[in-house]
Amino acid sequence: MERIPILKLNEFLLVSIQVDMHDRLAMTLQDDITEMIVKTRARGVMIDISMLDVVDSFIGRMLATIASMARVLDAETVVVGMQPAVAITLVELGLSLTGVRTALNVDKGMELLRTSLREKAVIRAVVDR
Repeated sequence: MERIPILKLNEFLLVSIQVDMHDRLAMTLQDDITEMIVKTRARGVMIDISMLDVVDSFIGRMLATIASMARVLDAETVVVGMQPAVAITLVELGLSLTGVRTALNVDKGMELLRTSLREKAVIRAVVDR
């Protein structure tokens, strides 16, 4: 069965989607990401969709669902590399991707995840006092 690789980079997971997504692959990816968050105790997930030219409503909802499940598992999600045509399609479909943060590229996505972790650490330190 076809799978999308999930790489662990320190406290983050990096998912680079290099193939056209179909529904079964999207569901498998969703399960694989949540399993990897738990297994590795990842604090963030970055999903690179720069190779996707087309996204349908199912794939859009799947990205939002991954972000929701990651949040429940105490991990942030950032989607990077969104093509303009994909962004237009998501807006036309009425998908807001609630809970999904976006960045232009992997470098900006890593920066966003690191900043988010620092902010969470500060909040936890204040709450624990």
